Formats: sequence, structure tokens, C-alpha cells
Amino acid sequence: MDHVTVLPAENGQAKVKSIYNAAGYYFHDTWRPLNGAVIQKFNDSSAITHCLKGKIVYMLGDSTVRQWFEYLTALVPNLKQLNLYSPKNTGPFMAVDSGNNILVRYRCHGPPIRFTSVLSSELHYVANELDGIQGGPNTVVLVSVWSHFSTFPIEVYIRRLRHIRRAVVRLLDREPATLVVIRTANLQKLNSENSLFNSDWFSLQRDVVLRAMFRGLRVQLLDAWEMTLAHHLPHDIHPPRAIIRNMMDMILCRICPVGKI
Repeated sequence: MDHVTVLPAENGQAKVKSIYNAAGYYFHDTWRPLNGAVIQKFNDSSAITHCLKGKIVYMLGDSTVRQWFEYLTALVPNLKQLNLYSPKNTGPFMAVDSGNNILVRYRCHGPPIRFTSVLSSELHYVANELDGIQGGPNTVVLVSVWSHFSTFPIEVYIRRLRHIRRAVVRLLDREPATLVVIRTANLQKLNSENSLFNSDWFSLQRDVVLRAMFRGLRVQLLDAWEMTLAHHLPHDIHPPRAIIRNMMDMILCRICPVGKI
């Protein structure tokens, strides 16, 4: 069908309870969360700069959080990436806007890592990195750890998340105003090669564990699973730019709620 007409509910109409608890939907290619959160578009680099002014943003994890770093440095011209002679996939990377006092850093999580060889000196665990962050109202921490654990027993992932959870608790105890955003797993394209050792079923199991591990903490959950499931674009372990843009809009709205920028 080319068109769908949505009519308002009639008085007395029976309500149907869905067993599927969707996190949101896309309308005009913009993510609309069902929790009532107001989402603002940050299409203008000046709006992003204004939101991030005076902020330190730490991105810790795999290549799906590295996409956020690449998105910001590509869209915001004043956010200059420093050449640290780092490997392309693993980093560490750093971008600075000295005029607006913005610092954005990315570092890959510790082993297991599947995509490339990494110097042992650069294998920093997320929990250790979190313990080195002072935190505060001008600090944003974005974490994504899931993909590289899908080929290992679930106990390995649970053990890693327990250490990260404890480090997050310590960070929030030091500085409760720190914004911590945890990214969930997402669906991916399964071709004839990687379908031999990976699947969305493995990713889903880790997604369930991650949600349970951080439930009850003062952290924000970014539902990448739902945001990739609901979009019309094909699944990809690295979601297309349209989905990344919506993810970044969600994060920026949490850094700068509507009416405060």
C-alpha cells in the first residue's frame, strides 16, 4: 500500500494490548520515541556546537560508537580531529573545538576484538577508562560493548558488563551529574560468510543481558535495536547515516533538553 490513513479512536472502542513493547517509530525519517520524550533535530552544525559547548564527550567501545565520532567530526567543521597516528579502526581518536571548549574522544574497548590487530598497549578496558574520568555536569560518556562478544560464551559478556557496571556506579557516585548513555546492540546483515559464526539471535541474547545489567542505574539507554529494526533501510552492523543521525539527535537532546539550548 502506498498510503496508510490513521483515524482517531472512537468513544467506547475496545483497546488492544500489544505483546510487543516497541520503543518508537519513524515518521518522515525521524525517530519518535513512545516514552513521550521530545526529540529535536540537530541538522545544523551550529546547533550541535552550541549544545556541546564546554563539554567533554567520551566514546568508549566498538565501531558502532565510533560511528558517532565520525558523524560529529564530519558534520561540525570546527571540531578538528587531531592526528594521533592511530590505527583507522581502533583509535584512540580525539577531536577538539578550542574556540567552544569542546573535546570529543574515542577509544576502543579491550579484548576480544575481531576487526584488526591492535597494539597491546592500546587495549584499554572500558571499566578502567571510566575510573579515570572525573565526571560532572559537563561530561558525557557514551558506551557501546556488544558485537565482538557474540562469538564467545555469554558468561564472558556478563563478566565484562559487571566490571563496566561497577565502574559506572563509581563514576556516578563521584559526580552524579555525569550523563552516561549505554548503546544497545543492533541488527546486522548476515551474508554467507559471517552467518557461519554470527547471527541476530546471539546479538539479541547479549542485548537482553545488557538491558538487565544496567536496569535501575542513573544511565540513559539508547535503543539501537529498535531504531534499526523499525527503519526501512537494510540491516547493517554499522547502521546507515540516516539512523546514526537519529541516534545523535537522541543523544544531543539528552545533553541539551528542549528549551535549554
